[in-house]
Amino acid sequence: MINWDNFYVFAAVSICLWLAGAVFALRSSSKSKVAIVFTSGGIIILGIFIAGLWIFLQRPPLRTMGETRLWYSFFMGIAGLLTYIRWKYRWILSFSTLLSTVFVIINLMKPEIHDQSLMPALQSVWFIPHVTVYMFSYSVLGCAFIIALTGLFRHKEEYLHTADNLVYAGVAFLSIGMLLGSLWAKEAWGNYWSWDPKETWALISIVVYALVLHIRFIPLLKGKTDWCFNLLSVVAILSVIMTWFGVNYYLSGLHSYGKTEGGDFLLWIWGLGVCLVFVLALFARKRLNNYLKIKNNSL
Repeated sequence: MINWDNFYVFAAVSICLWLAGAVFALRSSSKSKVAIVFTSGGIIILGIFIAGLWIFLQRPPLRTMGETRLWYSFFMGIAGLLTYIRWKYRWILSFSTLLSTVFVIINLMKPEIHDQSLMPALQSVWFIPHVTVYMFSYSVLGCAFIIALTGLFRHKEEYLHTADNLVYAGVAFLSIGMLLGSLWAKEAWGNYWSWDPKETWALISIVVYALVLHIRFIPLLKGKTDWCFNLLSVVAILSVIMTWFGVNYYLSGLHSYGKTEGGDFLLWIWGLGVCLVFVLALFARKRLNNYLKIKNNSL
């Protein structure tokens, strides 16, 4: 019987397959079919564990933070693979593997008590599509973060185009997730919208990414829209982190069934993330100015 006690076996196999896929992708000058097979294998293995845990618990494994981290690792592998297949970036599988592995390791180091109980509000037809759509949107925006971060240091038009498409897709799934959540809220609480902290931060995430998508249309930023887009795409991931983790740690509301301890650690991560973003922005800005000077001198 598949349960949380043997998660480490599936985790180890998945990580090994993802690492093999990443290595083959890096060593290939073109799209590697072997890399696709290994990465797909890792995704399938983790998917088998999720399905087995679902059967064992007799409920969707989507209730706790650990269970959502499990889904994020699964969807991050899919998002990275789709990005690799579509745009053929040899290094993208390395980064998607790194992110997936980090969340898998967190689950290994911080196991949770997984029981069959499911509160009445979660016993809804909207529960599964709402949470899974959000997890997939977070993984797509995670890939956009990786591409945008790379674009801050390597000024290539293709990176901007890729990040732009990923943000569009991520925002679309965020919006669908919010719509499904509104329908669920109407069924469970009698209102489509109640300004619950989770709902509010989900809306803030959409507004932040809408700003990212429209930054290029600001006349004052002409000539620097690429840099601004990449920087904001990197910064915007903090709103996703707050929506997913921060609300559960620091705020209470109708979504308090997901409340978790350990907020001090997240606060440190948040602070370090903000500092890192600004340091990277200053460094990338310097590189951008040098790039523009060289480009102007060559004209």
